[in-house]
Amino acid sequence: MSRIGRMPITIPAGVTVDIAEGNVVTVKGPKGELKQALRPEMKLKLDGAVLTVERPSEDKLHRSLHGLTRSLLHNMVVGVTEGYKKELEVNGVGYRVAKEGGKLVMTLGYSHPVTMEETDGITIDVPAPNKIVISGCDKQKVGQFAAEVREKRPPEPYKGKGIKYADEVVRRKVGKTGAKK
Repeated sequence: MSRIGRMPITIPAGVTVDIAEGNVVTVKGPKGELKQALRPEMKLKLDGAVLTVERPSEDKLHRSLHGLTRSLLHNMVVGVTEGYKKELEVNGVGYRVAKEGGKLVMTLGYSHPVTMEETDGITIDVPAPNKIVISGCDKQKVGQFAAEVREKRPPEPYKGKGIKYADEVVRRKVGKTGAKK
């Protein structure tokens, strides 16, 4: 039995969960609304404020889908109640970020400023010229957008310049020594 899959999901007050035909789950809460189509083989049971996931057989596919389905549902419930956020740091001389309207404008050492549009379901906040906070209710969208921002200038190991996650540790390397023979 899947350790994650058999854990029940407690639905807090103010959150509604609707399970439609073909396991299309809609979760509504104070932070927004999320809708996801899950595999139709998995059995979803809603008993009051507790949601459980059961698998139809001990197939390898069903065993792997059991924990995945439960995790996706749990992430949806947490997303509409608390939301998700990723913090990024910009390191480097002359590297800075600013928010202009719905756009994130980044000066990253290129010959031109790099701009990124704020997508639906994602909010960008720039509390300091070297910090970016990306937040939203969909965990996958927040993580994907943060990865796309980081991809514009990933941290390099010699000087540590670039965009990195706030909790990421960049392993530094020693450069050339310059010794001549």
